[in-house]
Amino acid sequence: MIDLHCHLLPGIDDGAANIELSVEMARASFADGITVTACTPHIMPGVYNNNRAIIEEGIARLEARFAEEGISMRLVVGADVHMDVDVVSGLKTGRIPSLNNSRYFLFEPPHHVPPPRIEDNVFNIMSAGYVPILTHPERLSWIESHYSVMEKLVQMGMPMQITAGSVTGQFGRRVRYWADKMIGEGLAHILATDAHNLTGRPPNLSKARDMIAERLGEAEAIHMTTTRPQAIIDNAAPDSWPPLAVRRVAKSEAPKGFLARLGLGRR
Repeated sequence: MIDLHCHLLPGIDDGAANIELSVEMARASFADGITVTACTPHIMPGVYNNNRAIIEEGIARLEARFAEEGISMRLVVGADVHMDVDVVSGLKTGRIPSLNNSRYFLFEPPHHVPPPRIEDNVFNIMSAGYVPILTHPERLSWIESHYSVMEKLVQMGMPMQITAGSVTGQFGRRVRYWADKMIGEGLAHILATDAHNLTGRPPNLSKARDMIAERLGEAEAIHMTTTRPQAIIDNAAPDSWPPLAVRRVAKSEAPKGFLARLGLGRR
């Protein structure tokens, strides 16, 4: 499996605190079946002022340590890019790294406030030749009132990445509902760990992968954890990706009203 979203690099964002934790996270990832990990620290101006040089230096140090430890984990460059007016110029100049230097990069919107004109921003990015991948839309606090935005973005050609812990219920019933809905309705392309540590945010992918296999079949589970991630790091064109499997969510499964928004409604 390939994990395209992991905060593995030590000491440069809210992920691994030190290189010892990075090593243990890598061991846990490999034991879970992950053989390739994208190192994707936050790039958030004024908070995490990371850039390609910082990230690549961190990867080089980690690769050297992995060689000493005998960890057979391939690392590729990336970043968890927050909304910024300079995203396109940052990608063009190389300040912001895409995933393995491809046309694809992780794009994280604000968690609590729906960004204005996000469709226009995505269109402008795509017009420049890049493909933003929206990270963990199911965890955004505004998804319930703006679900149609996710549908429009997918129609525009923007891939969606779901966090494995959302599928397994790690983030609660509300987040799990939206993850299930997006996966079932063909709005989720990729599964990733978004791991930060070994406790609250561990690098586990296989459990969620197996749950998707039970729901949509083994082929789609492989596509979400291997085929499409491999296409991304190979810089394959989006139209070469395998089509999404779909299982519509039954009306009885949809949360209804205030109690459901609290996770107390019928599921």
